Amino acid sequence: MTTANTEPASALPKLGEELLSVQGLVKHFPIRKGLLQRQSGAVQAVDGLDFSVRKGETLSLVGESGCGKTTTGRLLTRLLEPTAGKIVFEGHDVTHLSEGKMRPLRRDIQMIFQDPYGSLNPRHTVGKIVGAPYRLQGVKPEGGVKKTVQELLELVGLSPEHYNRYPHEFSGGQRQRIGIARTLALRPKLIVADEPVSALDVSIQAQVVNLLEDLQTEFDLTYVMIAHDLSVVRHVSDRVAVMYLGKIVELADRVSLYEKPMHPYTLALLSAVPIPDTKRKTQRERIRLQGDVPSPINPPPACRFHTRCWKAQDICKTIAPPLLEIAPGHQSACHFPENATEEQAARALKAAEQVGTADATRV
Repeated sequence: MTTANTEPASALPKLGEELLSVQGLVKHFPIRKGLLQRQSGAVQAVDGLDFSVRKGETLSLVGESGCGKTTTGRLLTRLLEPTAGKIVFEGHDVTHLSEGKMRPLRRDIQMIFQDPYGSLNPRHTVGKIVGAPYRLQGVKPEGGVKKTVQELLELVGLSPEHYNRYPHEFSGGQRQRIGIARTLALRPKLIVADEPVSALDVSIQAQVVNLLEDLQTEFDLTYVMIAHDLSVVRHVSDRVAVMYLGKIVELADRVSLYEKPMHPYTLALLSAVPIPDTKRKTQRERIRLQGDVPSPINPPPACRFHTRCWKAQDICKTIAPPLLEIAPGHQSACHFPENATEEQAARALKAAEQVGTADATRV
């Protein structure tokens, strides 16, 4: 899946207008103890995200397990209620819409789940599973539901004859294709794909990824791709957001991020990507992070990565670095960014000092 990336930034496709924007998105899960179930703390799964998604692009969210990627995806699809922040879809604030008002929007925002085994009802036939969105939304497609479902099955690489079969009769890759067909039923505008290939065999992953790319081109889809496999992300993304402990630490287009990562955490992640070339493998330095990821119940103050960062200094423990555009289209939340010019590094440090001064003034 890993490919040599020689394309310039100008080779990236031109994208449309903003489809989705997120401002200060927060999700805390309360921890309750005792007989009266009083709140004793909170898991800070997502803690202040700001990003946007443009029509026709693929934005990937990457990071270690537990960094808040899946929670973010479920917030975007409103399967979870945000604790704070704002979600705007096509100019409409959908942050706290009721279930009834969200129902029409379900046509435009859909999700592909990680587990192709658990996301399909074993008691229902494929026809009933893929046709469920039509029944739930009261949509009557031309030619009838059965014909439309069979066309969808054919579209994702399955046989129309699979209509009356049950999920247990299919392999993992085929089940994921069934899930994709169900997602496509109402022709959504935005699809949140939660690690759509991580549960599949490596031999099948490329097929499903290529299918998703073909469908994006054919139906003008917009993807938010949640993944931890950086070689897959490099293959499918237009832009990449790197998350660490509930926050975005770097956001850039694919070429910039892989060629010149600016956040130390991103650099460490990229150094761990397997390279199928023994010569290049020995030439590359592998960065081994010390210690474990801190608990999201009690994250480190200021920069959350400072407990594992080899560049950390006193300012990293006292002032949280803002997500700043250090280079054109390249944002990073680090006081001492990698691959930055002296001017860019000085600007990052100055912005951090201004944040610290403003915080002190408020106190």
